[in-house]
Amino acid sequence: MAKYQFSGHESFQCRQLWLKKGYDFVKRKKSFSDEDAVVSLGVGKNMVSSIRFWMKAFNILSSEDKLTEFAHSLLADDGFDPYIEDEATLWLLHYQLVKKGFASTYSIVFNELRREKIEFTKENFFAYIKRKSDTEKTFTINEKTLLEDFSVLTKMYLRSDAQSKDKEDSFSGLLTELDLMKTYSKGKQDYFIVENTERTEIPDEIILYAILDNETFEASVNFNSIEMNANSVGTVFAINRTGLMNKIESLTQKHTYIVFNDQAGIKELQFKKKPSALSILEKYYAN
Repeated sequence: MAKYQFSGHESFQCRQLWLKKGYDFVKRKKSFSDEDAVVSLGVGKNMVSSIRFWMKAFNILSSEDKLTEFAHSLLADDGFDPYIEDEATLWLLHYQLVKKGFASTYSIVFNELRREKIEFTKENFFAYIKRKSDTEKTFTINEKTLLEDFSVLTKMYLRSDAQSKDKEDSFSGLLTELDLMKTYSKGKQDYFIVENTERTEIPDEIILYAILDNETFEASVNFNSIEMNANSVGTVFAINRTGLMNKIESLTQKHTYIVFNDQAGIKELQFKKKPSALSILEKYYAN
């Protein structure tokens, strides 16, 4: 049964260095409940809780507060990209955030809400969650909490005017560089859009990682599943069909073990062998 979580971030969006800071903190066998956590992390008390929340949301910490394999691979001092300097890492973290589903709003917005409404307002978001709550009857909602959570999501992906002028702004959300979400105002209403585009900027290896990381995919994967399924590439990264076809074509040219078949209208990606998802990242970051 799905468990929904719409609070825990203390109204702070995840900042650029929080994940590394939190990773090093836990690696030193420190606990977020330690009295000196505020001093050790160099942030305010509420931010200590927020860092812990975001580490879980981005698959850096397990539910038992243990560092994950993904965390060590990415954020160790000799990891792939400990200071998150490569834009590919931001796409990777966005994928983890949506797929993990710990922070429910991100999974719901990317997997569900934007299928229903390409453009949506915070009121649309609230109405969607309310309907979900009324139908599933497994969770209750608090309007103030939900709208605050939605506000944090927009800060995670959207730059404010002040931040646009200052690229190094340390308060901007971790994922603003991705340009995944757009916004415009009509009258007093703010509209938000996550539009499917070709996403040429996403490295092929991040796409391949996300396909191999999907536990439901066998050695043959239907193209529609890659494009449309919950938590799969097309859905999480908001890639349109043309963009996805281009990525797959590029992957088949790079890797002889990947074949793309299009017979009798059935498009299928086939793996002659399936490397581990992590090994794809190892190769990408080594280069």
